[in-house]
Amino acid sequence: MLQDFFPFLFPLNTTAIAGSCLWSLVLYISLTSVKDWITEQLSRWFNFAERSLYMSAEEYEETRAVRESQNAFYASVMSIIPFLILGAVCNWGIALSLGLSWSISLGIMTCMLCGVYALGKSS
Repeated sequence: MLQDFFPFLFPLNTTAIAGSCLWSLVLYISLTSVKDWITEQLSRWFNFAERSLYMSAEEYEETRAVRESQNAFYASVMSIIPFLILGAVCNWGIALSLGLSWSISLGIMTCMLCGVYALGKSS
């Protein structure tokens, strides 16, 4: 179907993409303090950047709560990007040393262990 739109093919290694996403999920679950710090910093930066767009303080204060909630949502979504990059690096390192199938197998086991750890830590 993509050949209908593009005259060339995109070579995608779906196993590497799945392994990278799996390892990024492992890091996202296990590093909650880092995730919270990144989200907080992004939210602060979004609020600061948006404040500079307003000329008057009254106009800024009028819709402040709504914009801060929206910026918190955007920061939460954008906080995934560093973990995707680190997950790709972890997947690449394990695939290089042990093989691609081991990378996915270890990722699944580590994801389960980190999930159990996160459940135990929260209670």
